[in-house]
Amino acid sequence: MKYLSDYTKDKQTKLYDKTGAFFAFSKEQFEDSKKEGIEYCHLFAGLICPCDTAQEVMAGLDKIQKEGIAQDIAENGKAAIIRRELFNHECFYTGDVTDCVEKLDGYEISKEEIVAVYLHICKTEDVD
Repeated sequence: MKYLSDYTKDKQTKLYDKTGAFFAFSKEQFEDSKKEGIEYCHLFAGLICPCDTAQEVMAGLDKIQKEGIAQDIAENGKAAIIRRELFNHECFYTGDVTDCVEKLDGYEISKEEIVAVYLHICKTEDVD
């Protein structure tokens, strides 16, 4: 089963290429990637872009995220996505679905839906 990143990564790369955005986690990486005469701003998590394309980058990322979520739901269905994230975030080891709930923010999946799938899996599968 694919993850959300499988649906978004290529589109994000195209957006970064189009807008001059790049990731830099050190001054050296920034110096290697920057172009002279361009004013840069830091968006988040090491993402740097020219200040004049920052809004385009953020709007583009939001659109890509929404499209990726829609594609994920269309291809996999909510129950399978919940299952994927419950296991991915080791909710059965911790007994806590909070990480899954946070990960699925934006999917329009309620905590109650997540708990229902969690309880069903606990009752029907060996997850100890």
